[in-house]
Amino acid sequence: MNTTEAPIPLTDVPVIDITPPSGWLDLNFRELWQFRELIYFFVWRDIKIRYKQTAIGAAWAVLQPLMTMLVFSLFFGRLAKIPSGGLPYPIFYFSALLPWMYFAGALQNATNVVVEQKGVITKVYFPRLVLPLSAVVSGLLDFAIGFVVFLGMMVFYRVHPGKAILTFPAFLLLAVATALGAGLWLSALNALYRDVRHVVPFLIQFWMFASPVAYPSTLVPERWRWLYGLNPMAGVIEGFRWALTGKGQPPSLLLAASAGAVIVVLIGGLFFFRRMEGTIADVV
Repeated sequence: MNTTEAPIPLTDVPVIDITPPSGWLDLNFRELWQFRELIYFFVWRDIKIRYKQTAIGAAWAVLQPLMTMLVFSLFFGRLAKIPSGGLPYPIFYFSALLPWMYFAGALQNATNVVVEQKGVITKVYFPRLVLPLSAVVSGLLDFAIGFVVFLGMMVFYRVHPGKAILTFPAFLLLAVATALGAGLWLSALNALYRDVRHVVPFLIQFWMFASPVAYPSTLVPERWRWLYGLNPMAGVIEGFRWALTGKGQPPSLLLAASAGAVIVVLIGGLFFFRRMEGTIADVV
């Protein structure tokens, strides 16, 4: 009995043609969807590496914002008497630290991810957009842990959010889009110029003080508030405070300016990263 299989005709073998982007507008989201399992793999691996061989594991996601909140409450709240809009100082600061800690961590991870994965990039083809996207998504676990702690604080201080909590998913999506947009720019630049990673910590520190984390945006004169809102995180943070605590008025003008800035940063980041994708493997 002849068990030899007949060879597959060359005409039946699928041929995949991998070509570099042909222009700034060459965005293939269908291909990104086809590699969705790879995104899951990178997210899961990033989470395991982050907590591997750590003494207290995921508790770092609680201690970092909690200790920062205590410092802010003491120096900015008790000593500097920064207004908190009628909220207890711990609630006022923690509601801002939730989106900020997520943004800062996601931006830092997204900036370095392309260089860190250079061994994979130079050997296997996949949409490079998977890397910064997975770095941004993996940070949501730390955010979720901190959010549970914040819910416990709201119960302790008897703060009720009201109907504004329904807008919370929209502000979370805005925070993710901000981190992804800025991360796309910085990850591509870091692949080209390695000193970018040394600039990012200073950028994050400056960005925090330029955002209403330790103070309310109402301290900014109203006529300049739209300009202040061009900082994408300004609208995100004030939106979080309003959605989670139900205090004050929705940041309409500030939010509109921030949302517009997020759209510009995200779309520009997608085009820039896609444009650099064809040369990343050669320079990384």
